[in-house]
Amino acid sequence: MKILVTGGAGFIGSAVVRAAIAQGYSVVNVDALTYAACLDNVAMVADNPRYVFEHADICESTLLDTIFSRHKPDAVMHLAAESHVDRSIDGPGAFIQTNVTGTYTLLQSARQYWESQGRLDSFRFHHISTDEVFGSLGDTGLFTEDSPYMPNSPYSASKAASDHLVRAWQETYGLPVVLSNCSNNYGPYHFPEKLIPVVILNALAGRDIPIYGQGENVRDWLYVEDHADALLTVMTKGKVGRSYNIGGENEARNIDLVQMICTILDRLSPSIRPYSDLITYVTDRPGHDLRYAIDPSRIRDELDWRPSVTLEQGLERTVRWYLDNQDWWQALQARDGVGTRLGTAK
Repeated sequence: MKILVTGGAGFIGSAVVRAAIAQGYSVVNVDALTYAACLDNVAMVADNPRYVFEHADICESTLLDTIFSRHKPDAVMHLAAESHVDRSIDGPGAFIQTNVTGTYTLLQSARQYWESQGRLDSFRFHHISTDEVFGSLGDTGLFTEDSPYMPNSPYSASKAASDHLVRAWQETYGLPVVLSNCSNNYGPYHFPEKLIPVVILNALAGRDIPIYGQGENVRDWLYVEDHADALLTVMTKGKVGRSYNIGGENEARNIDLVQMICTILDRLSPSIRPYSDLITYVTDRPGHDLRYAIDPSRIRDELDWRPSVTLEQGLERTVRWYLDNQDWWQALQARDGVGTRLGTAK
């Protein structure tokens, strides 16, 4: 099987590319190489004869049409997206362009290609989305695939719009689609503007570790390599027109998560004082959702998948990876917005 992966030089996309190559698939990696992309993420597979890279923006229909015609993929895994909530608060336009217009453009190119190939039942368009489209939970409850959409940030609203477009292309044109909505990812190659790498890198540099509000916000944490495995499972085994929620079954408050990372760093890279002394509470993000949590029973029961990595195991692996790969993250420190507080616009 040949898979066209969009956003394959990003965090989750590159994990999918690496996993797909390891599992014997052929991969066409389509990426615009925006600020959060890094080809070093896929360097280990770059020389594999089953891997091809195409530098292209998913908003460019002519380029997409050429790529589909040239490579003739059996499936599309659509991960290309603007994904940082703080950036969406400051500059929502880029999120509408990539996540909404880009998804529409990709759907049209995929549909045209699928029709030209005889509308094969075996073709799949897998759209990868987020649990943030469902809004915020209180202290109890879980998101299911039937939860109403209630996005609260420009980012989550743009992803909700893309979800709806994908469903519409299946219902209206018959394009064979599957969808998945995931919880917060973490792990190796995570771009250093997100919470976990910010904590690790600020701690190592002796800088304040910023916690929004009182750190009471709760997330379900999914190790990125588990997620990549789940996505390939959904792509190959998921039922057409069906959506699957993918969670890590690892809920934690932000403050507890940060304390766990500090404890691991105290053991692996001890400093003159506990890293937790660097924790600083800062003004909260506007519209910060209180809690996300996923009911993963559908993917577990229908596709026999569940996460293999606990939060404790995953954080240990992640901290060790950042300690062992300083050249990777140091090269990204000068990129736009890294190390700067974003998302304060009101």
